[in-house]
Amino acid sequence: MSKFWVTLVVVTLTVVFAAPQSVTARTSPRGQACRTITNDQVGALFDRWNKSLATKSPDAVVANYAADATLLPTVQNGPLVGPEAIRGYFVYFLKQAPEGQIDQRIIHIGCNIAYDIGLYTFTIDGDQPGTRKQVKARYTFIYAPEHGKWLIVHHHSSATPQP
Repeated sequence: MSKFWVTLVVVTLTVVFAAPQSVTARTSPRGQACRTITNDQVGALFDRWNKSLATKSPDAVVANYAADATLLPTVQNGPLVGPEAIRGYFVYFLKQAPEGQIDQRIIHIGCNIAYDIGLYTFTIDGDQPGTRKQVKARYTFIYAPEHGKWLIVHHHSSATPQP
């Protein structure tokens, strides 16, 4: 056998046996076991957040966010980082009685992370008393499990550009 083929076999075997082997219980880069979540469960996380808006309680909304979460809000400068800053935004936003509706979404799921990306429409109080208006926006929610619960670690919302 030529030196080339011996080297090729040795390199191939080294790569095969040195590569990580698949295991039943995957782990995240930080060594945590991967928590599983389905597309329907990710969709339910938005529903949970949206229902918390209906309470008009900033604290109920902030309970959906991780302690070090970031928010890039639709109608305010950001980023807002942490519960105090995020709560301050929702004190303002909840006064408009927002109701969210998903128009289009794409969900991606990985090891201890889930992305919900798409378009939503908010119905909020209008400029005149008793009126309501719609605001269309793009969104990204990134979720991760913390203390046994999937929480928002990043939320970006920006008004949809007008045609």
